Amino acid sequence: MNSNGQNRGAASLPPPVSGLIPALGPRLVFFTGGTALRDLSRQLTRYTHNSVHLITPFDSGGSSAALRRAFAMPAVGDIRNRLLALADSAVVPRNVLDFCARRLPGEGNAEALRAQLRALAAVEHPLWAAMPEIFAGALRLHMRFFLERMPRDFDPHLASLGNLILAGGYLHHKRNFGPVLAFFSRLLQARGVVLPIAGESLHLAAELDDGSRLVGQHRFKELTRPVRRLFLTVHEPDRAGSAVHPQTPCRPPLAPAAAAYLRSAGAICYPMGSFYTSVLANLLPQGVGRNVAAAKCLKIFIPNSGRDVELHGLSLVGQVGMLLRHLREDAPEARTEELLHWVLVDSRNGRYEGGLGPEVRQALADMGVPLLERDMVREEDPQRHDPELTARALLGLLPDDGRAWEQGLG
Repeated sequence: MNSNGQNRGAASLPPPVSGLIPALGPRLVFFTGGTALRDLSRQLTRYTHNSVHLITPFDSGGSSAALRRAFAMPAVGDIRNRLLALADSAVVPRNVLDFCARRLPGEGNAEALRAQLRALAAVEHPLWAAMPEIFAGALRLHMRFFLERMPRDFDPHLASLGNLILAGGYLHHKRNFGPVLAFFSRLLQARGVVLPIAGESLHLAAELDDGSRLVGQHRFKELTRPVRRLFLTVHEPDRAGSAVHPQTPCRPPLAPAAAAYLRSAGAICYPMGSFYTSVLANLLPQGVGRNVAAAKCLKIFIPNSGRDVELHGLSLVGQVGMLLRHLREDAPEARTEELLHWVLVDSRNGRYEGGLGPEVRQALADMGVPLLERDMVREEDPQRHDPELTARALLGLLPDDGRAWEQGLG
């Protein structure tokens, strides 16, 4: 420990364990989205195959926007991204993973691109030649599910093939994510669980500090004022007449499977990632705050290091306050210690909005949420967390009686 009684560095964490059994590893539950957690997710599979990733399905930009406009469905891009990160590359051929990550060109004739998609459903397409049939057959089947429902005017530019396949399964199963996610988790041998936080087709919105409102997750990178609060709405981004018909906030129910995983968590993590669109967005469904408060486990916040354009000057104290406030919208009586225990930071290599000065530390301590120091951020790049150091930092916080991962025992 240093002079402040804080542990420093990876040297204080347990080394990788010979003979550990990841299948018996701890259940770490993450509120997440986007790509910030992708490398950490892959690294965690060395220690546990039981991590749970509750994903925000509210993305409204890029190719996800085309699918959402066509089918009024939740976004699947972040779900696909995390499934591929957790896939067992020792079992799943590289060309399968490449296919799921592949995109159509961003330019060109739309009808010609739609014809390319139709050609993919044929057994004789050259992409299937080198792929084991157990994978090729499953991908073709789900591509057909999508093509059967594809509108004639569907915009195929930059479409992710993995997104189309997941959308096809979702629509085939009567707008139910459960069967298609279970199927592809088995097909890809995913070493963890990936679930949307809610099943409804909703959009992320914000009320800004001047009372104005912004709708659409893709617009948060254009923030010009601080956010006062987040909410979800059925109103689509840039919807005509929105000035006349204000966006109505709604609180969809937390997905039942997500609630079950939260209640049985070994630890709950609010990880690094775009603060509003990847982390806080997951706290908005009805039941999140209550299930977090009821979970008898550690709750940890890992703030972003470097620049997060969404923060717009929001200090670490402000971020913690936002986390707690949005959780308490669902669990108003919850005590701080039921919602958050520690803020995990790297004061040596990390760069945090507003700094980590004595006034920040005291304000967090007054809130009942102390800072905990670990080496996690890349020395040469303060914008990125090192996956191995971050994984070991998280695992090292688990109680001794919950660390079967360390002993290699059940």
